[in-house]
Amino acid sequence: MREAAFDPEVHPAWATVDLDAIEHNVRQLRRRAGSAALMAVVKADAYGHGLVPSARAALRGGADWLGVAQMSEALALRAAGVDAPLLTWLHTRGVDYARAIAADVEIGLSAPWAVQQVCEAVASVGRPARVHLKADTGLGRNGAYTASRDWADLVHAAASARSEGLLEVTGLFTHFAHADAPGHPTVRGQEEAFATAVELAEAEGLRPELRHMSNSAATLTNPGAAWDMVRPGLSVFGLSPVPDIGAPADFGLVPAMTVTARIATVKRVPAGQGVSYGHTFTTERETTLVDVPVGYADGVPRHGSNVVQVSMAGHRRSIAGRVCMDQIVIDAQDLDVAAGDEVILLGTGEHGEPTAAEWADAVGTIDYEIVTRFGPALPRVYVGAQAG
Repeated sequence: MREAAFDPEVHPAWATVDLDAIEHNVRQLRRRAGSAALMAVVKADAYGHGLVPSARAALRGGADWLGVAQMSEALALRAAGVDAPLLTWLHTRGVDYARAIAADVEIGLSAPWAVQQVCEAVASVGRPARVHLKADTGLGRNGAYTASRDWADLVHAAASARSEGLLEVTGLFTHFAHADAPGHPTVRGQEEAFATAVELAEAEGLRPELRHMSNSAATLTNPGAAWDMVRPGLSVFGLSPVPDIGAPADFGLVPAMTVTARIATVKRVPAGQGVSYGHTFTTERETTLVDVPVGYADGVPRHGSNVVQVSMAGHRRSIAGRVCMDQIVIDAQDLDVAAGDEVILLGTGEHGEPTAAEWADAVGTIDYEIVTRFGPALPRVYVGAQAG
């Protein structure tokens, strides 16, 4: 079924999201998680797939929890009627913790000041907050640093607030730096640092039900790091976080996104015709040029100029010349194509079309970035048994 907001007479390009694929992927990940719970991470608009529909599909697939980075994402899920256990963890000073507490959203905390602000919010809500304490065990990013006093100070602040009945510490968590390289020495080092961080928290009387550190890569390749819960994100949407180890199909995953556009104009040009800004591409012979009304404003990376391929009429052809803000040109050669025909920018690869991973390789990035680039301005069409 098509999303009501999509109007084919208005929109020349769209992203189709297969909700059955998301549901299937979560089932596959659940099997790999063993006895651990599974949190489906749906941050960044569900990696570009659409927050609410993707979250619901993940829950149908067996996800126990949902995870988002921003408070706004958590509140959007609650406003949409999604009532599953939900964690949000990336906050700055002054965020409205009271709204999260009132909405039964669990909060990730990384510093004593955040504990203090949560406690102040509790007073206005009238019930304790449920929080997870985040440890930086070596990523050097969000979280209280375990190699200094930071972690001990956070744990002590949370334990004191807990003794006053202001909050419940329901989880401890951290994040890997090199989970996509399972043999990297930091993987074992972070596991040991997290175990030590857990011991310190237990010494302060904190024994939360959930300890978690595994992202998609660790869920697929390192079952020993599962603890009480795993947190896959990218793999929920059918993409492989470890392409050097295995493609999506090797892990039983199905990519959920296909991006399609319609041809605007078709023209036959002679050899020597320059194409797009700067004429970085020049035709070598008489050929057919196809203009497609989608560009970097829609999510096609400008670095894809002259290197990214698309699929049309069952054949692959490269973008010719520079990607523009709202257009790309394809050298169709001698394909029989016409205005209005569909062009598959990327998809599952099942029918020979390029994949997000191939686009990522072509432009020197990762497939995470490719799918999240296709923002909300590009309409989503949801398909699957529960679509619509």
